[in-house]
Amino acid sequence: MRKHLALVLAGLFVAATAATAVAADYDRYERGPRGESGEYVPPPPHRGAYMPPPRHARYGQPYFFAHLGIFDPNDDGDGLRGYEAGSTFDVGFGSRVAPFFAFEGTFGAYGSDDGSDEARVVPLTIGARLIIPHPFLEPYVGAGLGLYFSSLDEAPTPVFSGIDDTSSDFGGYLSAGLDMWLNQRVALNFEGKYHFVEPSLQTNAGNEVDVNMSGWTVNLGVRVAF
Repeated sequence: MRKHLALVLAGLFVAATAATAVAADYDRYERGPRGESGEYVPPPPHRGAYMPPPRHARYGQPYFFAHLGIFDPNDDGDGLRGYEAGSTFDVGFGSRVAPFFAFEGTFGAYGSDDGSDEARVVPLTIGARLIIPHPFLEPYVGAGLGLYFSSLDEAPTPVFSGIDDTSSDFGGYLSAGLDMWLNQRVALNFEGKYHFVEPSLQTNAGNEVDVNMSGWTVNLGVRVAF
């Protein structure tokens, strides 16, 4: 009986010793070590301290942007063959919902001429950008969808009755660009964007034709964060 009692007491002593050690570890890691005077001493900083994203990459930060650029029309069989490079502009607002992701809405226009013939497209789109965060240079890719309001005015020829018609169609775009931040709120922006739209237009003879009014826009602009 005494032997069993001694074993029980020894077990309790070991358990108490272990509990004391755990409590000491808990105190050390949860509350930090204490100096010789008993005052709290903060633990050393972690290696690779967390670096917050730059100010322009804050969650929920809205921004405004505007571009001017050049439009290079699609010149395939159903495209704007013979049309020269034209001009483009766009303006829009966006929100950076995460340091690496943003939503934005854009209104713009692009067009091209071939002598007296005129092609114009006005996109109204909603899109998103995937960004590589950086304090100074931020590359990104994007995509979007929306309504494209197209108009085409082509004079009649001996073999063609001509077109003077408008159309509203769903279209989309793919983009890639680079923001060069001058400070925490203002960036210069370079962007290339390819628009996809193929409206059905009516010729002066009453026939329906599909015209590929897609093409590249190459833009230089500014982005301003609020």
